[in-house]
Amino acid sequence: MLAKVKSIFGTQDMTVGNPTRSIILFTIPLLMGNILQLLYSTVDSIIVGQYCGPNALSAIGVTMPLQFMFAVFFMAIGVGVGVLVSQFFGAKDKENLSSTVGTSLVLTFIASAFATVLGLLISNWVLRITNCPPEIYDDASAYVRIIFIGFVGMGFYNVLAGILRGVGDSTFPLIVLFGTTVMNIVLDIWMVASPDQLSFGLGMGVAGAAWATVISQFLSAIVCLIRLLNMKDTLTLNRQTVRFTKRIVKLIVRIGLPSGLQQMIMSMSFLLVQSFINAVKIPFNGMLDGAVFIAAHTAVMRIDQFAMMPAQAFNMTAGTFTGQNIGAGKTDRVMRGFKIVLTMALSASAIVIVAMLLFSPQLLSLFINDPNPARTALITDLGSRMIRIMLVAYALMAVSFVIGGVLRGAGDTMTQLVITVVTNVALRLPLTVILVNMTKSAEYPGGRPEAIYLSMIIAFGLHLLVNCIYFSRGKWKTKAVIRG
Repeated sequence: MLAKVKSIFGTQDMTVGNPTRSIILFTIPLLMGNILQLLYSTVDSIIVGQYCGPNALSAIGVTMPLQFMFAVFFMAIGVGVGVLVSQFFGAKDKENLSSTVGTSLVLTFIASAFATVLGLLISNWVLRITNCPPEIYDDASAYVRIIFIGFVGMGFYNVLAGILRGVGDSTFPLIVLFGTTVMNIVLDIWMVASPDQLSFGLGMGVAGAAWATVISQFLSAIVCLIRLLNMKDTLTLNRQTVRFTKRIVKLIVRIGLPSGLQQMIMSMSFLLVQSFINAVKIPFNGMLDGAVFIAAHTAVMRIDQFAMMPAQAFNMTAGTFTGQNIGAGKTDRVMRGFKIVLTMALSASAIVIVAMLLFSPQLLSLFINDPNPARTALITDLGSRMIRIMLVAYALMAVSFVIGGVLRGAGDTMTQLVITVVTNVALRLPLTVILVNMTKSAEYPGGRPEAIYLSMIIAFGLHLLVNCIYFSRGKWKTKAVIRG
């Protein structure tokens, strides 16, 4: 059975054959893999929310921008390596492909060590300056520090899985993720639940959820590395290739640095916006509750991550398809693939919008289990209102993500950096400040929560507009790292 699946969904050479077929066969396991990857953090939130309550859920939520900010180290390496891998694979250049993969392993180890040390040093300081509520501070600190201890596993998995996708293999990461996600769920329940809730529970709470994630990601990275070591027909990993190759490092930095800076700017903007989120107080029982909106926002963002999965999967598909065909010198085939991927992405976004309209209260209830039914109802209602605002973003981002994938696959990452600076710094942050201050009142001293979400939607709209204008001009076609 497994052999049959691999024969259908195995490594895809997207430079030949029917582009629709290769795109579908690559995207299906990729999408499933992305969903499983998200389950790592989402299962943490669901189990913590159910066993420990909304305050514990909020503790995980406030750490998300901080984690994302440090993950940019691996995003930068992953983007640079992914573009090179797909283009060298398309050009059938085994020597440079092997050097790229070997160099990426060394860079990932250095980046993960740096991120771990720096993250442990500044995590508590960041929580304080972003107004983390005192009632959730200790849990948030414990959770994020454990995550940083395990950053090496997360870093290697993301880079190694990106390499496998670059050579057209999106099936193996899916198989790995399925196994380790099941393990993560089991570990979560075992470590988080108290003996009073489950007889075998360890009662570690939020810290237990972090340890479960770290252990599972380490195993994912190890298995993916073994897979690469066995791909001898495609690439070679030995003492000659697992080292710094100066030329390859320069190419990775040239392509990956703008993307890394783009993600860093986005994460910094998210971190600054998080301070506004933490400051929102919701009226409840005659008092202002600071954890209610954080719990609702955390649940919404977890659901949003799943809703964005199709667009992100098609982004990766567009990048791999473009990279392989640019490497093979088939620019006309890139445009055919773009139209196919865009149609699929828009269709998927329509399904997501309908599902969110119909089932948002039920989805939110997975994360929320407050002993006070009135507080649970308030959090659910607040989350549903935010989701309705977010629906506009899904169609916008479907188009923007596909265009971004094509640009990245072609090696044009600097443009995306400039667009991100314009939309997420020059526009979104000032707009958030203006809208929050305009909506402040005695009832909402930290501003209305809708203001934060509206600024996000406006920024998404501008990002898409600028992306479309640049893409239509066609300059990205001249950015290839190699020539087919």
